[in-house]
Amino acid sequence: MSEFNLNNSIRENIKGLQPYSSARDEYVSDGTEMVFLDANENPFENGVNRYPDPQQRNLKAVLAEQKGVNANNILLGNGSDEVLDLIFRAFCEPKVDNIISLPPTYGMYKVLSGINAVENREVLLTKDFQLDTKGILNAVDGNSKVIFICSPNNPTGNTINESDILYLLNNFDGLVVIDEAYIDFSDKDSWLKRLDGFPNLIVTQTLSKAYGLAGIRLGLCFASSQIIAVLNTLKPPYNVNELTQKRALEQVLKTEVLQMEVGQILAEKECLLKVLHEVSYIKTIYPSDANFILVEVDDANKRYNQLLKKGVVVRNRTTQPLCANTLRFTIGTKIENEKLITALKEIA
Repeated sequence: MSEFNLNNSIRENIKGLQPYSSARDEYVSDGTEMVFLDANENPFENGVNRYPDPQQRNLKAVLAEQKGVNANNILLGNGSDEVLDLIFRAFCEPKVDNIISLPPTYGMYKVLSGINAVENREVLLTKDFQLDTKGILNAVDGNSKVIFICSPNNPTGNTINESDILYLLNNFDGLVVIDEAYIDFSDKDSWLKRLDGFPNLIVTQTLSKAYGLAGIRLGLCFASSQIIAVLNTLKPPYNVNELTQKRALEQVLKTEVLQMEVGQILAEKECLLKVLHEVSYIKTIYPSDANFILVEVDDANKRYNQLLKKGVVVRNRTTQPLCANTLRFTIGTKIENEKLITALKEIA
């Protein structure tokens, strides 16, 4: 069993880095009415003339309570992609270190590895889209810093086996990032409940899916307070703007709306699944714990273009490893799903 040492994972130039100290970091309002002449802002009030809280304290307080973690365990980013990029920049030395990604999976891991000049070692999932733990550990060397695991996985939709993730957490002395963008649609437990037990665990989530806030770009990162402190030294001082913070706070407080919409999406998924079993050119329907369904068809390019002509845009995943001739259907509203169903039947 490996013993994780965070100090060994941090890039040398990051260890001594002094983060930029913004005006709103140096003075935190306690609610007392003050005259702010410290940040060179336009003084005329319009709702956004002042800089936002650089630590998003109000939003983090609500998220901490809802997620069952401490606010010190949370970092918020301009979308999950910024969070993932911060992980690369904090822990991966360009042209020296490497990360492990597990195709078919979310494509930004590979993109970010290229941007940051960090080798991306790909270890394919098994035929049932689970982890090849032996292959992963065989790909690891002394410069392997992060393993990225998407669960429920995109584009396949399945949850990664808990025992396999536990094995990696216990036997890899780098960071294990579990991307839970679709966790709100799953009946499986989030890895947030295991955060205290694994100092090398980072969990990322998003408000873009179940919360219906894709347009505001807000990603969530949960980890030990030590990891969060490292990431905070890198993040831009005002990376989450005032409008995003306000809109997010409004939405996360609407817990009944979240439950209702997720329930409707899952119900619509079940309705769509029944129809997909009856479509002759669909060969395989893969298990899904997300708000989408991956299917194998006879000819993905042909069926994709046919659906386009019917006014329905789906995702063609046939170029991804292990995903030959697959299409991914996002679950829409009842009306949108009925249009998809009609189109699927008409192109048979």
